[in-house]
Amino acid sequence: MKAAVHCKQKSVIIHAMKTMIKKIQQRLQIPEEASGQRFDQVLVKLLPEYSRVLIQKWIKSGEALLNHKIVKPKTLVSGGETVLIEAQLEPKTEWAAQPLPLNIVFEDEALLVVNKPIGLIVHPGSGNPDHTLVNALLHHNPELEALPRAGLIHRLDKDTSGLLIIAKTQVAYNHLNKQLKARSIRREYQTIVSGTLISGGTVDAPMARHPLQRKRMAVIETGRPAITHYRVLEKFRAHTRLKVRLETGRTHQIRVHMAYIQHPIIGDATYGERLRLPKGATPNLTQSLRQFKHQALHADELGLLHPVTQTEMAWKVELPDDFQELLAALRDDSILHNRT
Repeated sequence: MKAAVHCKQKSVIIHAMKTMIKKIQQRLQIPEEASGQRFDQVLVKLLPEYSRVLIQKWIKSGEALLNHKIVKPKTLVSGGETVLIEAQLEPKTEWAAQPLPLNIVFEDEALLVVNKPIGLIVHPGSGNPDHTLVNALLHHNPELEALPRAGLIHRLDKDTSGLLIIAKTQVAYNHLNKQLKARSIRREYQTIVSGTLISGGTVDAPMARHPLQRKRMAVIETGRPAITHYRVLEKFRAHTRLKVRLETGRTHQIRVHMAYIQHPIIGDATYGERLRLPKGATPNLTQSLRQFKHQALHADELGLLHPVTQTEMAWKVELPDDFQELLAALRDDSILHNRT
């Protein structure tokens, strides 16, 4: 069902500059072939740029009328009815736009891909009201204020670097969220963990918030499904460089799963262990390990289906400098000890 074919509509977006509230006024006609379907389901198909939750809110509040009457979202339509919509589109956030640097990897009319640096918080929260990635995104594109979470499709921890997807329209947001739920967005990371792994594998262990330490996550039998795939890229004397692919996307998932299999990520102050230097470590490796104050975790690859063109797209970024320096120190240490 295509709105462009079946709908007779006038659409006027009025910007109320003083209140920063947008209004939508539309007149639609229910297609004949929609007969027997729910009113809210038909509107979702006719107005793909708006979310199901928002459309149901309009129907319940009387901002979306069916034949000039207030009806329930589950009301069945007959086809041919008139729909009148006069609703407010309030910004989803009160976050401020700030001129902060953005490392943009890709951008078009539908989506934005950025490379987040270490130390940058993704969105404002308690104790961090500004100077976040969201503040930078709102300065770069003020229209993102009308989208949930300013268009962010997924998140990275403050001290995890790498690729992030941002939708620029509601249509793109809905499409990318469906891909995320279907586990079809490819998210791959590189990490350095303690201990030597012989081969790759999969961690299939459900996760939930820690019952006692509420800021932490934990493997809990009654938690939500969490699946992490990993393979070995490089072995050192007492550490392993891994390539990790997320099948699900729970909070802190890679960090929790690596600690769960007793190979915590280097530099992870929350789920890691106290620093253990390999016996006879070179001065360079000793210094590198002691100075590495964040988890060695970088989202280096991303792949998805473009929400508009339906073409497959993929991006890859280099490892951060300190990550590469730590790898160099680990290699030098291994080479030196292999010679002796």
